[in-house]
Amino acid sequence: MSLTSDPPIDPPVEPPADPPAAKEAPRGAGPDELTVVPVRHPWRWVAIAATAVLLAQFLNGLITNPGWEWDVFAQFFTAPTILKAVWITLQLTFYGTAIGFALGIVLAFMRLSASGFLRTVAYGYIWAFRSIPLIVQLLFWFNLAYLYKELTFGIPFGPAFFAFETMNLVGAMSAAVLGLALHQAAYAAEIVRGGVLAVGSGQLEAAAALGIHKFRQLRRIVLPQAMRSILPNAANEIISLFKGTSIVSVMAIGELFYQVQVVYGRNGRVVPLLMVATVWYILLTTALSVLQHYVERHYAKGAVR
Repeated sequence: MSLTSDPPIDPPVEPPADPPAAKEAPRGAGPDELTVVPVRHPWRWVAIAATAVLLAQFLNGLITNPGWEWDVFAQFFTAPTILKAVWITLQLTFYGTAIGFALGIVLAFMRLSASGFLRTVAYGYIWAFRSIPLIVQLLFWFNLAYLYKELTFGIPFGPAFFAFETMNLVGAMSAAVLGLALHQAAYAAEIVRGGVLAVGSGQLEAAAALGIHKFRQLRRIVLPQAMRSILPNAANEIISLFKGTSIVSVMAIGELFYQVQVVYGRNGRVVPLLMVATVWYILLTTALSVLQHYVERHYAKGAVR
């Protein structure tokens, strides 16, 4: 008989002792124990109070001062002659803007052309029309019949096919539109050129590498991005043109400012009639600014939230 011994039993493994508790970090003072001192701006409140007092004084004088003659203002604000003058002002602004920016776009791309001759011609036009005062340009166009008795069409430096006199060709309204448009084109050209240059050249290189035609590059890549830079400056120019139409009063065109002058020349109510013109200019400029906002928001899609 053999004796067998049971395998040795390992002693029970005691679980490791819990690590000593970490010492709690000292806690900072609670929010209730902090003293919050607000930033004080005493001079800001002084400026606000002073501005409010001045504004209140101005409004009080505007309402209570009898020199403004608000009854006369209300009488002429919607008078037929004034409304007709507002319409003429809007026409001058529209035609001057449309023709000016159409020509300005052509001049802008002439300045961006690889042809040195085209760049020089465009630069010369912009230099000349920005250098000559607008009133001088208007008077030159108004006196076109004095400078050129007739215009001929035919072979350059050769025989003419037909000719016509210029006496009745350019009237006061036509001269005003022509002068405003040609003057506006010089500024519009630089606005458009600046917007096009703001578009990165790498995008055009990528489009050319993909075989996209240049006209499509311009229409789908350059112009949508350039409009974001063009629009603010273009809107400023349009508003300036709208207010600048008052200069055509030197040619006795019945736009808003000229008609106001005629009316207060008859009745002697200078201040209320000037306020009529002022309020109309403010209203129409505000409408143009609202239109600018929506057009800018349209072209900002994908660029800003």
